[in-house]
Amino acid sequence: MARPLLTYLAILIAGVSILVLEVARSGVTFTDRFVGPTPVTTLAQDGADGPNVVIAHGFAGSREMMQGYGLTLAQAGYRVHMFDFEGHGTHPVPMSGDVTQIEGTTRLLMNQTQAVIDDLTDGTPVALLGHSMATDVLIRVAVEDNTGPLVLLSAFSQAVTTEQPKDMLLISGQWEPHLREFGVDAVQMVNADAQEGETIQKGDVIRSAIFAPWTEHVSILQSRAGRQAALDWLNRAYGRDTLASAPPTGWAFLALMASITVLASLLARLVVPEAPLPPSHQPGILRYLGTLLVPAILTPFIALPLDFGVLPVLVADYLAIHLGVFGLLSLAMQRWLWGRLTLGWTGVEPFTLALVALLAWGIGVFGFALDRYGANFFPIAERLPIIAALVIGAIPFMVADAQLVWKAPLWRRIAARVALLVSLGIAVALDLEGLFFLLIIAPVILLFFFVHGAMGRAFGKRAGPLLAGIALGIILAWALGVSFPMFAATGGGT
Repeated sequence: MARPLLTYLAILIAGVSILVLEVARSGVTFTDRFVGPTPVTTLAQDGADGPNVVIAHGFAGSREMMQGYGLTLAQAGYRVHMFDFEGHGTHPVPMSGDVTQIEGTTRLLMNQTQAVIDDLTDGTPVALLGHSMATDVLIRVAVEDNTGPLVLLSAFSQAVTTEQPKDMLLISGQWEPHLREFGVDAVQMVNADAQEGETIQKGDVIRSAIFAPWTEHVSILQSRAGRQAALDWLNRAYGRDTLASAPPTGWAFLALMASITVLASLLARLVVPEAPLPPSHQPGILRYLGTLLVPAILTPFIALPLDFGVLPVLVADYLAIHLGVFGLLSLAMQRWLWGRLTLGWTGVEPFTLALVALLAWGIGVFGFALDRYGANFFPIAERLPIIAALVIGAIPFMVADAQLVWKAPLWRRIAARVALLVSLGIAVALDLEGLFFLLIIAPVILLFFFVHGAMGRAFGKRAGPLLAGIALGIILAWALGVSFPMFAATGGGT
């Protein structure tokens, strides 16, 4: 009885989650346009006459990730304009410039932001709201352009002074101690006795630093308390008293993603016919650990000399090579130490049907929900070669991984994931400057295993590890290829 009940519960939760997420969007029109090459999405109610708010995302983000705040402000009558920085989301132009100089990459992002602001010509000072990387850009734009009020999430910048910016709310996650300290320091520039949570005004300078409860650097984007504080701050600045609810879209989004993951098991039972598969072959502990450790240790030393840095995405070339080498070494070790590999081939037609079904669910259904409610997931043409290159390395790795974890106990599945992270850690230690970005990728890979790995496991139990490995390799390449910034480095490194 447990399996049908779980299926019905997942369907119910998915329905309720979609309802909550769609209610948050009700009455708001999404209008896409371009300012030069910059994609911009405007959120506004019909006939909205509130001030303009420009919203900018953080590093490796996209405008879709900022819609929690954008929708709350749009529901209150503001006209919200979210855009993708160069190299992010669906912006076709890679980030460029010298990242070590303010007049390098930062200046280019400032110019891009200013172009979006200049496109709004109603004469009212434009409010700015940004997250993480964008906060430094927005602060510098505000100092130069004397814009309207600022709302900054997880902020940091060396451009804050006693006098500039004049109107600024800093919201940090409760679990971001260093950024909370930065917020308090910015307020104490105005009043040395200021405390977190106080609003301090001196002349025409007004500032406050607060924290969003139970959040960190990413979950702050869905904080109901943060969204309400942002609305209250802008209402004060513009003399408005408009109200808007902040529905629990963060929880609804997580619940929807979890439901889609669980329902992959139902799809597998509907699509993949029962077929006799070979028994699970689990070698002894020493052989299993040997299969993990040899690729983990050797791969960085083999892959680093092969990294030619051709793709316009930070560390994408190396990651594709690392995954491919790791996968091939793992398959070789499995064949040597285990004596055989388990494919689970079920015939051309059922195999193809199951492969298409898993790809459609993992990319189409999951991707549509993610793209609509959480983050960009569908690539522009400029990213297709990146995905293709990542596929070459991701498929061997995921086929080897699927062999390792097929019907394996939990500790062995965890050990396999740890081995990859250890291997990437060794690579970063060998080339910290060139591969530091791999540290940012690691959590994304873990999330991939948690979500898509569960989908692949549901299909793999019925069709074998080869099916799961091929499909998950394609999905992993897709997820990495659409998520991380394109960058054409110039000057002082990356």
